[in-house]
Amino acid sequence: TKGSPQGGVIMKELGNATIRAELGQATWRLIHTMASRYPKLPNADEQIAFRSFVHLLSRLYPCGQCAKHFQQLLKIHPPQTGSRDEVTQWACKVHNIVNERLDKPQFNCSLVLETWKCGCAED
Repeated sequence: TKGSPQGGVIMKELGNATIRAELGQATWRLIHTMASRYPKLPNADEQIAFRSFVHLLSRLYPCGQCAKHFQQLLKIHPPQTGSRDEVTQWACKVHNIVNERLDKPQFNCSLVLETWKCGCAED
């Protein structure tokens, strides 16, 4: 689809479990903070930009195995970019799916904006 780059994973597997976990935490912080700052009513260009970022992340993520899993997840749960609420709920949902696979705790998606508050100025 327009604004959704296609292509396979570029990076190889990341064998160091500690670095992989730290990278995952930092990446989810980035995704959730971006989602919480996303426009309440985005225009078409802003929606394409978010979808493009997510799809490029799924190709360039430094852990190839993680990137492959993320690409598979995106086929079933593509980014929902119609509003800030849609993006934050999408991010929470896919994060919970990843956490379930990794046997980690689930987030309460009704508290997602509180959980990932960045302390940024309100728009």
